Amino acid sequence: MEIPINSNGDTGTLPEDDSLEQDLQQVMVSGPNLNETSIVSGGYGGTGEGIIPTSSIKGSSMHQSHSSSAVTAEEASRGVAVEKLDIVKKWGINTYKCTKQMISERFGRGLRTVDLELEAQIDVLRDTKRKYENILRLARALTNHFYSMVQTQRALGDTFADLSQKSPELQDEFGYNAETQKLLCKNGETLLGAINFFVASINTLANKTMEDTLMTVKLYENARLEFDAYRADLEELNMGPRDAVTLSRIDTAQQQFQIHKEKYERLRSDVTIKLKFLEENKVKVMHKQLLLFHNAISAYFAGNQQQLEQTLKQFNIKLKPPGADKPSWLEEQ
Repeated sequence: MEIPINSNGDTGTLPEDDSLEQDLQQVMVSGPNLNETSIVSGGYGGTGEGIIPTSSIKGSSMHQSHSSSAVTAEEASRGVAVEKLDIVKKWGINTYKCTKQMISERFGRGLRTVDLELEAQIDVLRDTKRKYENILRLARALTNHFYSMVQTQRALGDTFADLSQKSPELQDEFGYNAETQKLLCKNGETLLGAINFFVASINTLANKTMEDTLMTVKLYENARLEFDAYRADLEELNMGPRDAVTLSRIDTAQQQFQIHKEKYERLRSDVTIKLKFLEENKVKVMHKQLLLFHNAISAYFAGNQQQLEQTLKQFNIKLKPPGADKPSWLEEQ
């Protein structure tokens, strides 16, 4: 099935565009006539005496003030209605042009502006964000499992301590094991503080910093589509006849093309700058976080309590009180 595409949004040659504009114009024409107003006084009589002549209004300053206020309100309401209809009309035409450009590109019939270097950087960013989100998921899983292990060690230490008091013949053995589990529990809480700091930093980098850059990328991609749509529209008009009506349309299309060109170039510059700063920030943050993660894990499994505590001091990490990481009663429900 072939979809014919004759032009790229020529409002003067396409029946679809003409239909869209005629429908919008019909809405504007068929809307309420805010100019048709009547000033009537009196009660339920409904006679001709209830109509207030304009001469009596001019003679009364109070009536003149009310009349002026009514006219001002009427003009304001009319201006708002016309402004809203104009916005809807522009939005409809812009959406139509961009949709046709998108379909034309998808079927290989429309020209697309491509910045190879910038688009390669955007693809790398999207791939990097997916990988960092995977690191974040695994780090959170590690935190949950390790937290459960620390809680088990605490419970086991308490049990050993209790049995040490109630079993005189095994008091020393239970006592040694109780002290060992308490020490492991303390070191585990210290390591949990380091891992939680690592997780929080990765979450900020992936879901806030990178996401903010990708939001700017989406705006840039939309601006690129609009730019190509209005560029193709201008090229279509330039290839047509040069009568008075067409020349007027060409001038309008040239103005719209210039507006969208400036918007596209501005957003392209914004994306380039954000990508540069994001890369610098990512290297700086990950250098610190990976060093922290390595030093903390190594010190913990080497049983070096002093080195583990020194690692947290080096990165200015303050431990939370015992049980602060445990989910609240509402979160468990």
